[in-house]
Amino acid sequence: MTLTKQALDEMMELASSEAFKRDMEAISRRVISPFIKDGVIDVDKYIDFVTTFNEFINHQLKPFKPMIEKEMKL
Repeated sequence: MTLTKQALDEMMELASSEAFKRDMEAISRRVISPFIKDGVIDVDKYIDFVTTFNEFINHQLKPFKPMIEKEMKL
């Protein structure tokens, strides 16, 4: 997708705007992760979310296949 000259000019003007930068900083300070509770990642909340999302998109489960690798290194 190619942007028009007008769109590029608008983006450049917005990028140099101090008000826009302040607004984006204010928004980023207010972002709250739904998976963090008391400063620790809540795995149960994440699993609940993923399970519910998969149900929502009608994701079909795949059969479980055990790993057969003998030696796995990170």
